[in-house]
Amino acid sequence: MSPERAHYAAMDLLVVASRIPGVAWWMRRSAAKRNQGKEVTVAGLTFPNPVGLAAGFDKDARWLDALEMLGFGFVEIGTVTPRAQSGNPQPRLFRLKEDRGILNRMGFNNDGLYPAAARLVRRPKGLVVGGNIGKNKITPNEKAVDDYLACVDALHAHVDYFVVNVSSPNTPGLRELQDKEPLSKLLRAVVERNANHPGQRPVFLKIAPDLTDGQLDDIVDIVLEENVDGVVATNTTISRDGLVMPEEVVKDMGAGGVSGAPVRHRATEVVKYLSEKSKGQFPIVGVGGIDGAEAAQEKLDAGASLVQVYSGMIYEGPGLPARIVSGL
Repeated sequence: MSPERAHYAAMDLLVVASRIPGVAWWMRRSAAKRNQGKEVTVAGLTFPNPVGLAAGFDKDARWLDALEMLGFGFVEIGTVTPRAQSGNPQPRLFRLKEDRGILNRMGFNNDGLYPAAARLVRRPKGLVVGGNIGKNKITPNEKAVDDYLACVDALHAHVDYFVVNVSSPNTPGLRELQDKEPLSKLLRAVVERNANHPGQRPVFLKIAPDLTDGQLDDIVDIVLEENVDGVVATNTTISRDGLVMPEEVVKDMGAGGVSGAPVRHRATEVVKYLSEKSKGQFPIVGVGGIDGAEAAQEKLDAGASLVQVYSGMIYEGPGLPARIVSGL
């Protein structure tokens, strides 16, 4: 089965399992026991535990009930764009089995803002939900701000925090928004629009692992200057360095971002650099190669306040969040 088809099939099975009488109740009860003493407050939000699900897994807020049952402390939906888009042509998702990684070039495939907002109306009570927002592929960078503001307006009443995603390698030109001037302009607009809504939401910035130290210095300055609440570090990498799988096999897969174990070390480096450079002035969500409690603790020790998993779920199964929380 193709990785993309397997993803949807597995989640459909999880939804069926969650509807078996007693299953959801038992799993939530088990999660509540694990969460005792693991509660953490970040950016004014209280999380039952520090282990979340990264954006990209549940792009359209379809599976929040089932995902809560697994014991996640929070779930980040998206990336959501104003208009629905199909993403890049298939196949666009590949397993790097020997490296315990994933290569994807999904291209922000999603149903658009309003279907996601409609599903979020029925979100589980008590589950912290973040909204990862981006721009449509057809939107030129000079008008990107309008797309992000539309996302803020439509989702504000339905999510607990926002993540501004300018770091996916799979939307042409998107990473150019990480440059200092356009990024400052974008974040300033998002923070101001967010403040105009009742019940202001924390705003995080998601960055790539491929930034230089100089660019990371700019990120620290921008986050502090524009009153951004925190950083999600990191997205997927465009690097192919150090992969075990044969180079020709990886080349045949084509372009895309690599996640999972291959990005673990670099993601931790970025978390540590940001934490030390900023002197801990803003929280960091550590993402990249987290497949167990040890890898999660590595990110926390480097300066992260929260962690997120995604690729680890593919290789470790749906029990991963529970094992991480228990092992922290």
